[in-house]
Amino acid sequence: MKRIFLFFFLLTTSITFSQNTVKPFLPEIVSQFPNVRDIAISPNGNEIMFTAQSIMGNISTIITVRKDGNTWGSPKITSFSGQYFDLEPFFSHDGLKLYFVSTRPLDTTTTETKDFDIWYVERKTENSSWSEAINLGSPINSEHGEFYPSIAENGNLYFTRDNPELKRKDDIYVSELRDGNYTQPKVLPDTINTEGYEYNAFISPDESYLIYGCYGRKDGFGSGDLYISYNSDNGWTEAKNLSETINSNKWDYCPFIDTKTNTLYFTSKRDNSKTEFETSLSIEELLKEFNKYDNGLSRLYQISIEEFIIR
Repeated sequence: MKRIFLFFFLLTTSITFSQNTVKPFLPEIVSQFPNVRDIAISPNGNEIMFTAQSIMGNISTIITVRKDGNTWGSPKITSFSGQYFDLEPFFSHDGLKLYFVSTRPLDTTTTETKDFDIWYVERKTENSSWSEAINLGSPINSEHGEFYPSIAENGNLYFTRDNPELKRKDDIYVSELRDGNYTQPKVLPDTINTEGYEYNAFISPDESYLIYGCYGRKDGFGSGDLYISYNSDNGWTEAKNLSETINSNKWDYCPFIDTKTNTLYFTSKRDNSKTEFETSLSIEELLKEFNKYDNGLSRLYQISIEEFIIR
């Protein structure tokens, strides 16, 4: 079935979504923070984590929200965050490990922060407390910056690395998990990576597709768009833009797919602020315009990808 779908996908020139529109995700919670970026949903669907940041982005903390019955509770800072610059959480497929990115010191013997590394915390059950943060170490972390971990079901780790030695911008890498150890990361092929910026890659559980962010491509709709590449028998396919149904004329990034509901969640700085008015605004009208959800600040959005329409 996957190969049949892939065959039809490769024959297409564009992607559209049937009767779908991008919608705000948990606006009552997200709007409490100046900027919200990235999202991770636990395998049981009862816990969400996202990154809350200050207006200038110099404060960055991971927030957790738990479901109580059918209702989402109040947002809280996770037990392992709130002191350092943390972002980009991702749950393991059993929900007992959480990967994230941080510039925190490597250990308690120093207060000197590091570049961006991938860390993780563990717990015994889904209701247990998280452990202290553990640096993932070599060969994943290096003297360069590592970002946006995403784990396939077989444990293979996909992430972004800023490697100046390649004399190009950020690229997507993969490190295979073999006998409990990670192999030396390899940069993904040029059907995915270019001399420009590629970042924020979500790998599907079975590694059949990769959705990620690209900056400033010729077929883009804004500064940064989401693209998709499929893992075919001949390797990774040429990446395609996920269409203007999803991407805006602003920055769209940080994808996450809930494969149980076939829902794409992502971050966007889309701005639908009204700038022309027939009459002078009242103070109430002005504040309403300032505080609307899609006002150019980083917000979380969702769209169903249950059905791809091929044309």
